[in-house]
Amino acid sequence: MFLWWIGNIILLFVVFPIVLVLLNRILAPVERIRKSVDDILANGAALTGHLDNLHELLATTDNTVEEVSVGATRYVKGVAKILGA
Repeated sequence: MFLWWIGNIILLFVVFPIVLVLLNRILAPVERIRKSVDDILANGAALTGHLDNLHELLATTDNTVEEVSVGATRYVKGVAKILGA
């Protein structure tokens, strides 16, 4: 019976504090990660609202690129004529 008391005291004063320290070392980073993930989720959800008109903006960009490429091609052809190439 005496050995049971010694085992209980060792469990109470040695094993439980070690387990609590290790648990705290695990849970603290987990909580920081959870806060970061919550921020990412909130900002990601806010960002999706700005992407609703993406197709129209891409169409505008495509038209602008086409217009610039036509002007750039004409410019290069004109420069080639001037340089005699």
